[in-house]
Amino acid sequence: MGRLLKGGQVVNPVTGSIASLDVLLEGNMVAAMGADLAHTDHEVIEVTGQYVLPGLIDPHVHLREPGQTHKETIATGTMAAAAGGFTQICCMPNTAPVTDEEQTVRYIREEAQRCGYATVHPIAAITTGLRGTELTDFAALRRAGAVGFSDDGRGVQSAAVMRQALLTAKALAAPIVVHAEDETLSAGGCVHAGEAAQRLGLRGIPSSAETVMIARDIILAEETGAHVHMCHVSPEEAVAAIRAGQGRGVRVTAEVTPHHLLLTDAELETWGALAKVNPPLRAERDRQACIRGLLDGTLSMIATDHAPHTEQDKARGIADAPFGFVGLETSFPLLFTAFVASGVMPLAELVRLMSTEPARVFGLRGGQIRVGEWADITVIDPRQTRVVNPAEFRSKGRNTPFAGRVLAGWPTLTIHAGRTVFAS
Repeated sequence: MGRLLKGGQVVNPVTGSIASLDVLLEGNMVAAMGADLAHTDHEVIEVTGQYVLPGLIDPHVHLREPGQTHKETIATGTMAAAAGGFTQICCMPNTAPVTDEEQTVRYIREEAQRCGYATVHPIAAITTGLRGTELTDFAALRRAGAVGFSDDGRGVQSAAVMRQALLTAKALAAPIVVHAEDETLSAGGCVHAGEAAQRLGLRGIPSSAETVMIARDIILAEETGAHVHMCHVSPEEAVAAIRAGQGRGVRVTAEVTPHHLLLTDAELETWGALAKVNPPLRAERDRQACIRGLLDGTLSMIATDHAPHTEQDKARGIADAPFGFVGLETSFPLLFTAFVASGVMPLAELVRLMSTEPARVFGLRGGQIRVGEWADITVIDPRQTRVVNPAEFRSKGRNTPFAGRVLAGWPTLTIHAGRTVFAS
C-alpha cells in the first residue's frame, strides 16, 4: 500500500516554485505527483497548510562515534538529524580512532544504515591521525564510501601537504574540505580577538588565522584545478577572498553555519562557554558579511557543524571548555524564522541552500522531489511556533546558545527512504 501526502505545498528549490501537489510514495520511491491524486488503497497523510520539501542535507556534522559515545552516537546523532528534517548528513573524521582507514568508513555507513534514521556520508581524514604530515589512502577511503577529505578540527599547516592532497583528490573527483586555521596565529586563543575577549580577559583568535589559510588554499586549488570546499566561513575578509577566487574561476565552494549568520562574540557575555565555537563567533561586520555572502551565492550552502559535548565539559569555563555546540535540531527553524518569515529570502532558496546545493557539491542523490527518485521528504509547518528546549533534544548534546528562542517553521514529519523517521 502506498502513502499519499495530501494537500501540501511542494517546494521546488531548482525552479523556485511552490505548488499545491499531492505526493504518492510507494516503497522507497516517489511514485507520482499531481493535484488531487486519488487515494484509493493508499494511506493518506494530511499535510494541508504545510510545506513539503526534499529531505534536508547537512554537509558538516560531528557524530563522535567511534570513540566518544558519551557525547553522541551514530544512533542519537541521526535521530537528531531526523528531528531536524535532515535525511542525509556528512560526518567529520575527528573521531577516536580518526576516520582515516577503510574499516572506520564502512563501520560508520553500516551503523547508520542499521539505525535507519538518516543516510550518513563519511568525510575521511586528509592526513593520518589528523597530524598534517602523511596523506591517508584516498583511493581506498573513496572506495569505502568517503565523499570528501578533511582534517576538520585541525588546519593542514603544510602547504606542500595540502597541494598534494588537492592533486590526489582531484584524480578521484572528490573535494578537499578545509578547516582553515593557521595555528601559528590561533595558538592559545579561545574566542574571537575582539572587544568581548578584551572585556572578559581572554586570549583571542584573529580573523587572519582563518583568512590566510583560505587564501592559501584558493591559490593551491587554482594552481592544481582541484575542488576545495571551505568549512564554516566566518570573517568578512574570508568571504571576500572566496568571492574573488570564484570570480577567477577557481573551483572553490563554501558553507556557512546558522550561528555565524545569527550570532556575534557579544553572546559570550551571556552564554559563556555555550557560545564557544571554532571558528569563533565574530564581530557584527563579519556576521553581516556572511549574510551578504549567502545572499549573493559566495557561500552556497548551510552547515550546522553539529558538535555535541557533555554538560560537564562545557561547565569548565570559556578558556578550558571544548569548542562547539549542537545544531541539527534547531537549524531549519532558526533560519526559517530569521530569513524566510522576515522576508529576507524565499523559502525555496533556503531549501536550495540546505538540500539541493549540498547534494550537488558532494555528489549525493536528493535535493529535489521528483517522480522516480528516492523518497527523502521533510514536511514543515510555517504556523507552528515552539521554544527551543534542549531537554527535548534527541541528541545527547544539550549545548546550545539558542535555548529559549521562540521559532517558527519546525519539521513535523521526516520521511527517509519512504519510511517515517520523525513525526511530531
